[in-house]
Amino acid sequence: MMKRREFLCRLTLVTLVTPLAAEAQEARRIPRVGIVIATSPTAGRQNVDAFRRGLRELGYLERQNIIIEERWADGKPERFGNLINDLLRSNVDLLMVSSVVGARAAKDATKTTPVVSVAVTDPAGTGIVSSLSRPGGNLAGTSLLIGEEFAGKWVELVKDALPRLLNVAALSHTDHPMAGPEGDGNGGPDTGVDAASL
Repeated sequence: MMKRREFLCRLTLVTLVTPLAAEAQEARRIPRVGIVIATSPTAGRQNVDAFRRGLRELGYLERQNIIIEERWADGKPERFGNLINDLLRSNVDLLMVSSVVGARAAKDATKTTPVVSVAVTDPAGTGIVSSLSRPGGNLAGTSLLIGEEFAGKWVELVKDALPRLLNVAALSHTDHPMAGPEGDGNGGPDTGVDAASL
């Protein structure tokens, strides 16, 4: 799991920090990256540390040629808007956000500052981007690729891994922004449990 998180942080870094470094050389200004994480510092520290390691490996040293400002939502989605606006007021050159709620808040807060969303669930299905191939606007990033079109693939992967399995059920948080698109598999309201016979 750690390797995957580290990969996502490095991908985000390569995608957006490189252009910032070129601009910084021209302007002789240290680029500022604002990060808003959905969890608490205790729960999410390893992800931010992996991002910092990726920066160091690419030659970016904090306070020398890059500045990172962290904000933590502490598991409270309603905090994203204020935290993002706080970073925008501090003139960050790039915003990095986690979760669907964070990406939506960033999209609402700015149309000009580049935004990288990390591990966002189904960004096209939730309307955060126009499409995965052409997101448009100022938002890009990585996706968990979760949506209606992927549900069948999940079941297929489970069946490949456990060929003797006959039934599978998936629990969901019905108040989560991504609960709706999955539905109950029958076009009805989301009950929080999806089931399929294999």
